[in-house]
Amino acid sequence: MSVEHASMRIIDGYARGDTDIAADELWALEAHLEGCRVCRDRLSAAVTAQAPAVAALVDTVWSGLGPQLAAAATMPRRQRWSAWLSAWMTPVMVPWLAMVVSVTLLALLLDLVGTGSDEMSLVLLFSPVLPVLGVAASWSQGLDPAYELTASAPRAGLHLVLRRTTAVLAVVVPALLVAGWVTGMTAAQWLLPCLAFTSTTLALGGVVGVTRAAVALAAVWAAVVVAPTLAANRTTFALQTDGLPVWGLILALGIGVVIARRGAYSVLGAHR
Repeated sequence: MSVEHASMRIIDGYARGDTDIAADELWALEAHLEGCRVCRDRLSAAVTAQAPAVAALVDTVWSGLGPQLAAAATMPRRQRWSAWLSAWMTPVMVPWLAMVVSVTLLALLLDLVGTGSDEMSLVLLFSPVLPVLGVAASWSQGLDPAYELTASAPRAGLHLVLRRTTAVLAVVVPALLVAGWVTGMTAAQWLLPCLAFTSTTLALGGVVGVTRAAVALAAVWAAVVVAPTLAANRTTFALQTDGLPVWGLILALGIGVVIARRGAYSVLGAHR
């Protein structure tokens, strides 16, 4: 497949239903077809010429879908809201996001009652990994009953990854904002590590899978930062204000890798 358009070899094979097309190549073709009208027109012509029975079947299906699509356009506002929400998150994310918010509130409560010390904040300690837990749940094959349908959709690439990540951050960031305001932390102290960890998860997810990357980074954070901090009962350099430029650099690098490897999220490996 070329950079701009799919080759006619792949389009003709796709129109004929050839089974020798590689899975990743087929995935990339379907994702490309969704945004390229030129290749869709080429595919339509190939199907008409090489598989007239399929073309007739498609026309029959469209004639039946037409009235249903017209009815969907006039659905009640509540149903439209539900459909819009389902495009940003899955039902399995709800309990996990509730758990993340609960952990945030519990950490805030422990900070307020003085379980830790003046030199250590549990909210600050857990803020980087809280959104990562939600991102991991949104891509977990074992938790999402519709995983196979989602992973096989042409739109299951960076577009969907960013949508679900945004949905997680839309819940986690306000909770952390309130916790930070109550405990007197500046927004940069928890926001930069939070966003840096999230961008690093997505960047590494393009290589080993989003869920695997989230679990691995959370485990590393627990072993390298959480355990020593709790043992010493004081905030490590990683969460002090002097470390904020480092978090900013990690955030920028993570975003850069995601942009540079945006095509990696259209392969099956990114959804593990």
